[in-house]
Formats: sequence, structure tokens, C-alpha cells
Amino acid sequence: MITRCQKGTTTVEFAIVAAVVLTMIFGVLEIGRGYYVYAMLDDVARRGARLAAVCPIDDPAIAQMAIYNNSGNASDSPLVNGLTPGHVVIDYLDDNNGVVTTPTDPIQFGEIRYVRARVIDYSHTIIAPFVGGGTSIQMPQFVSILPRESLGIPREGAVTPC
Repeated sequence: MITRCQKGTTTVEFAIVAAVVLTMIFGVLEIGRGYYVYAMLDDVARRGARLAAVCPIDDPAIAQMAIYNNSGNASDSPLVNGLTPGHVVIDYLDDNNGVVTTPTDPIQFGEIRYVRARVIDYSHTIIAPFVGGGTSIQMPQFVSILPRESLGIPREGAVTPC
């Protein structure tokens, strides 16, 4: 009676195989989630630069709208967990890509040629068990530079988007 000696082996085999398969599934899901966050942060930088090019200088709505919030909503992004308007930095650049220190000054306002949006200091937290759940990964800085446009000064009869 060989079957008597092997009672429970299928349960043990299932436990081993299930642990490996679940770890692989959670790993694939976490890689997909990480890629999504990476792509979203890149888009937030692009969106922030676009808004900065057409919205008034130093408008707090730029960072809020760049992370997909409504203007006036300074809470976390609804699409990326833990992303706040404080992670978005807007710079106004001159011809040599130097930062214009006081862009609201009428003389320096004329020197602005580009706007730069950066997403800085964002940490992505892994949530999947078995693959480092709770571990934070520091994401790189995301940068987007666009030529200036109206900077919030509409042509006659036009309305600014901010």
C-alpha cells in the first residue's frame, strides 16, 4: 500500500507551487504598477510644462492641475498615490537655460523664453506581498521643457485656461 505513505504529498506540492505562482503574479502586477507610476510622473512633468507656458507666472493651480487635481485642490493626486503639488517644481528659463530669478519683474519677464516643469523627490511604495511590500523606491527626476507662450496674458477676448 504505497498510497498510504504518500498521503498529503499533493497538499505539500500545491503549497510550494502556489507560493511560487502567487509570487510571480504579484511581481508582474507590481512591475506593471511601477511602469504606470513612471509613465504618469513623466506625463505630470509634460502637463506641468504645458500649463506653465500658458498660465500666469507662479500660479499655484499649475502644480495642482499638473497632478490631475482641480484648481484649488492641494490634496494628493487621484491617480498616483502620494503625489502632491509640492513634488512639481516650475522654473522659468532664459535663452541660455538659466533660471530667471524673479519672473514677475517686468524686466525679467521679457527674458523668459522657456518653462521647465520637474517632478522631484517622489518615492514609489511597493504594496505587493512576497515581493518587498512596504519598500520604497526613489523615482528619478522627471523634466519637461517647453517654449513660453502667453504666460497667462491673454490676447484680447481670449480666456486663460487656469
